[in-house]
Amino acid sequence: MSTARIGVEALNVHAGVAKISARALFDARGLDPDRFDNLMMDERSVQLPWEDPVTGAVNAAKPLVDALSDDDRDSIELLVTSSESGLDYSKSLASHVHRHLGLSRQCRYMEVKQACYGATGALQLAAGYLRSGLRPGAKALIIATDVNPMDEYAKYAEPTTGHGAVALLVGDSPGILALTPGAYGLNSFEVMDTARPAPDYDLYNPDLSLLAYLECLSDSFRAYTANVPGTDFADSFDHVVMHTPFGGMVRAAHRKLMREFAPRAPKAIAEDFERRVAPSLRYGRVVGNLCSGAIWLALASLIDHQSAERVEGARLGMYSYGSGCASEFFGATVAPGAKATLGKARIAERLALRRELTFAEYEQMLPVTRRILVPKAHRDVDDSLQETFLAPFRDHGKQLVLAGVENYIRRYEWR
Repeated sequence: MSTARIGVEALNVHAGVAKISARALFDARGLDPDRFDNLMMDERSVQLPWEDPVTGAVNAAKPLVDALSDDDRDSIELLVTSSESGLDYSKSLASHVHRHLGLSRQCRYMEVKQACYGATGALQLAAGYLRSGLRPGAKALIIATDVNPMDEYAKYAEPTTGHGAVALLVGDSPGILALTPGAYGLNSFEVMDTARPAPDYDLYNPDLSLLAYLECLSDSFRAYTANVPGTDFADSFDHVVMHTPFGGMVRAAHRKLMREFAPRAPKAIAEDFERRVAPSLRYGRVVGNLCSGAIWLALASLIDHQSAERVEGARLGMYSYGSGCASEFFGATVAPGAKATLGKARIAERLALRRELTFAEYEQMLPVTRRILVPKAHRDVDDSLQETFLAPFRDHGKQLVLAGVENYIRRYEWR
């Protein structure tokens, strides 16, 4: 078996151009104030009427593609989009993304779906393909992209829900993260904790989802230790990066693993969380849950919020979970130079440029954005406020926007 060094060469995050205060949303919905602090949320990205999963995916991936040489761009022969927000029962998001990124026609593309696990599963399958060496120098582009226009029906999930995409360029020259061959543990089974039976309707059982997340965490880590003998949760990983629906859930997950596999006093567990986990949650606190992109947003947060000395070369324990459900605990190492490589994406700078919505503005836009995934023969897109939101991002280049729908065909433009 080949053990070629494969991993994430570059990473970028696009989290939209608008946001809302989590506290403002929480208070306006009349939710129990005693539960707010457990969310560990400050604000969240908000989808606008001209944004959909295609625009998110393209806007996340374009800076990575534009930075490549012509030869490297043409070496991308696998493109996979991961999304719970598909636009068509047959045609994949990846076809639109391939077109607007200008990738080579010598490219295999497709879409995967497994809730919040999809992008990790696609990454691991891509790594196996690249590690085979059948096409030396080949690269893969994995993009997690979702819009989540939940309304008051979602209750406590609404303030935690994000919007956006994370793009991962995968190849044999990891500049961000090197995967550890064979270091993984899996746990998957069918459960109806969440589902999306219609484009604008979500079924959500928060208690069952929490239990499934935690059960999969313990069992996938146990499977990891069987595959990697001698693993110690407290000592084998310098940092731990998990799928992050909201920070409070990750805090509970870390506490559970420590109690089961590395018992410590409560104070020591809390200190371990602050040292090994908390840095990965900082972007999630201001973006929200990006579904299958959430774990990769957490990785970006860890690298951007630690010194190069503390994070480069660090051994990571990573946990990916997707409702339905599938999960994986896997090992990886942060690449030398990762902080500078990721810094080129200027993620924090772009997050700060998002315009904050009032709750009244949010409520006015929400019905429009909730319908954006529902098939309709003709759709006009109100772009009267577009320049107000896009102008602060001009130094970062143009963005792809949804311009309208004609005969069910979605039309996109660069603005």
